[in-house]
Amino acid sequence: MQEQNIRRKRPFRWHIVIFLMPAVLVYTAIMIIPLGETLRLSFFTKDIVTQEVTYVGVSNYVRLFTDFYWVGPFFNALWNNLYFFMINMLVQNPIGILIAALLSMFHLPGKAFYRTAIFMPTLLSFVVVGFIWKLMLSPLWGVSKELLSSVGLGSLYGPFLGDESTALTTLALISVWQFVGIPMMLIYAALLSIPEEVIEAAETDGVTGISQFFKIKLMLILPTIGIISILTFVGNFNAFDLIYTTQGALAGPNFSTDLLGTYMHRTFFGQQTQPGDINMGAAIATMMFFIILTGVAIYLFVIQRRMTRYEM
Repeated sequence: MQEQNIRRKRPFRWHIVIFLMPAVLVYTAIMIIPLGETLRLSFFTKDIVTQEVTYVGVSNYVRLFTDFYWVGPFFNALWNNLYFFMINMLVQNPIGILIAALLSMFHLPGKAFYRTAIFMPTLLSFVVVGFIWKLMLSPLWGVSKELLSSVGLGSLYGPFLGDESTALTTLALISVWQFVGIPMMLIYAALLSIPEEVIEAAETDGVTGISQFFKIKLMLILPTIGIISILTFVGNFNAFDLIYTTQGALAGPNFSTDLLGTYMHRTFFGQQTQPGDINMGAAIATMMFFIILTGVAIYLFVIQRRMTRYEM
């Protein structure tokens, strides 16, 4: 009985609340409150003439999915976002894993230099990256045509950022170039954390080189690959800066590079002859949030659980 009373009378740990409070306040101020305000705005509409604000419930969402003026651009931006994400997922992450595997398996001279050089673009601002690549790919003063011609591929040159069929792919590959260092470093760290006993046991059984990576190491770094995948998903569905820097708010040519981020920005603030509509912009932003939330939930409750069962 005395032990139970002692346990019940254990003092509340106020120091935990004190240490957590600054982070909770900052997160609430910059995340929770703006998110709630965005959701609230999506349920209202504002008359352009009278400036009267009216509660309309889910009418903005109905307009977004049924009105011809909204549904076409929205699904165009959504499809472009999916395409942008898939290129990053299928090109950036495998290349990052391959580079990390090569750096971990072979004793290359200057490993630190290669890691730094590949990771360096991730530290650059989107504005710098977009401006540099726009200059390089420019048909007037860019160096891309001469570079391709110097290796016998001059016939492949074209206005990559000015052609509807190649602009989005080009921007996605620029994003791959900038961020391939992130999966490389995460996978490299995961490979280095594999216990030496596991590697020695595999070598004793005759599993070495490439086969060792696919049969042993790849299975052990699957959780890290899952984290990289969800980071890629969230990052690409929030993409805005690179498109805005290179192609402008209209995401040209002819909206072929329009993503949900640029579409939301253009709707919220307006562009040229299109007046800004903060309520429809908030509805688009809310849909972006739920799309990202759905993807993260699928990963956490489906993929992550299977990985945990596999590890056990």
